[in-house]
Amino acid sequence: MRPSERGFHSFIFLIRWLVAPFFVGLACCMLLLIYRFFADLYELTLQLPNESWHDLVVGVLNMVDLALVANLILIVVFATYENYIRRTDPAEQANWPLGLINVDFGALKQRLMSSIAAVAALAWYLDLEKYTDTAKLSWALAFPLMFVVAMLLLAIADWLGTRSSK
Repeated sequence: MRPSERGFHSFIFLIRWLVAPFFVGLACCMLLLIYRFFADLYELTLQLPNESWHDLVVGVLNMVDLALVANLILIVVFATYENYIRRTDPAEQANWPLGLINVDFGALKQRLMSSIAAVAALAWYLDLEKYTDTAKLSWALAFPLMFVVAMLLLAIADWLGTRSSK
């Protein structure tokens, strides 16, 4: 390989470190989500004696929504690190959950799509009481279903791709 080609390849290889600021930003987002989670928990605890069961369930679902978003951030951070920065050796990280290491691109797509569908469904559910319009209800049902259909199509495409490569 010529020196110019080697230099270009090295440059392309080093570009992957440009995602590092995104990791820092996502870590800050995790801190914000933790703060919001405990602030909501505090508010929910204070309002508990005066709340109906419906309001309590909506408050709990809001906290579940925050936990799902936090999981989505973790999936993105660990999968990006594993796929673009450095391979994680399971022997070196024996105490890490298997879901955080050895995540291939197909599994990442499935996890992202399922997390987005769950977050979208919960977000729409939490807003249903505000909007009684049937068109909005149709969108509230269709939007998460679109993610589920896309997830199934991606799974079929991945399955066909691995099958044809064998």
